[in-house]
Amino acid sequence: MRAAPPARGGGRRRAVVTGIGVVAPGGSGREAFWERITSGKSAVRTISTFDPGPFRSRIAAECDFTAAEHGLTPREIRRTDRFAQFAMVAADEAVRDSGLALGTGAAPGADTDTDQVGVVLGSAVGASITLEDEYVVVSDRGRHWEVGPEHAMPFLYQALVPSSAATELAVRFGAHGPAAVVSTGCTSGIDAIGHALRLIEDGEADVMIAGASDAPITPITVACFDAIRATSPLNESPEEASRPFDADRKGFVLGEGCAILVVEELEHARARGARIYCEIAGYAARANGFHMTGLRPDGYELGEAIKDAMAQSRLTAADLGYISAHGSGTLQNDRHETAAYKNALGEAVRKVPISSIKSVIGHSLGAIGSIEMAACALAIDRGVVPPTANLHRRDPECDLDYTPLTARETPVRNALSVGSGFGGFQSAMVFARNPLAGAA
Repeated sequence: MRAAPPARGGGRRRAVVTGIGVVAPGGSGREAFWERITSGKSAVRTISTFDPGPFRSRIAAECDFTAAEHGLTPREIRRTDRFAQFAMVAADEAVRDSGLALGTGAAPGADTDTDQVGVVLGSAVGASITLEDEYVVVSDRGRHWEVGPEHAMPFLYQALVPSSAATELAVRFGAHGPAAVVSTGCTSGIDAIGHALRLIEDGEADVMIAGASDAPITPITVACFDAIRATSPLNESPEEASRPFDADRKGFVLGEGCAILVVEELEHARARGARIYCEIAGYAARANGFHMTGLRPDGYELGEAIKDAMAQSRLTAADLGYISAHGSGTLQNDRHETAAYKNALGEAVRKVPISSIKSVIGHSLGAIGSIEMAACALAIDRGVVPPTANLHRRDPECDLDYTPLTARETPVRNALSVGSGFGGFQSAMVFARNPLAGAA
């Protein structure tokens, strides 16, 4: 097992967040996203991009997103899947927010050596929209076994290769440092930013453009989750369908979106006078080695990831001002997660506000981890804990402070974000307040 890195401030290079970009249901852009999740108003609705009539679950949290309106060129739109378009738009916002001079408009001799700029992008399902749409075209709506390649779009190969979106970002910003794609199911977003953290700690990069993107609202994805009855069938009341930790929950609600963070080495950020949202103070991941979709009731592996990430940060549960829950809204996950918090953090966790923003923007698979980390950084920056929407009747076994219905203004010095994914992936990340203001 890989030895844990030194604790924050213990001789390792330190990484901070200096830019945030978001594409999410209910409003694209960092500010629209923050307004949506703190309002507690659900963005879930009946699926509009195809006829959902044949399916058990016919609802999702869709992004109101038109690539051209966000400045993407016709060629960029033709050659890229929706998930890659999300990533380009979110990354543009994050880099602008960071103040770094990167990309085609950057002046020679700008403030960053592009050999020290890298990209890590997470995604659970990649270009699923393009692949499914093109299969319909080349197979004449599935009527022929032998597909006709002469009918395929010229950029179909980009949809096949999951790394294509990371390549788009590297080209877009002239990033010549490390580049990678992470696909660990629903923890892809946390793990992508965790990988970026390690590259900065190890001196492989000074700046990482990191996050995750998914656009999985397609017939085959909906059918997959219908088959295992994981998604909510509350089709008549879509805005009330995502109910993490509620006794009346019926499953998760599919979503889509992206968040990109600019993760920067602390001294590099200080040298250029960057605004710093927070420090990434700890990260750990585990696999439960148990089942593709099942979770151990005691939450052991998630608890171990939390313990390791907290140890790296030198923080205790009493230091936390917010926990961004995985909070998918399935009975199995919610109880597993509650047990993990208790086992890892003890009785002190009962005093920590916890919430699930999936109650508002749904579950965008690999992307949601990075979106939740954007929420953590903004919670620290703004002193507000987003609520868990639709939490009217608490599950008695989920008896922690899950911040029902209404956002809470409170100082958030430090925050924890966790993820739990199909395949048994369990990840945790700790954020500490702006290091320029002193030690946590």
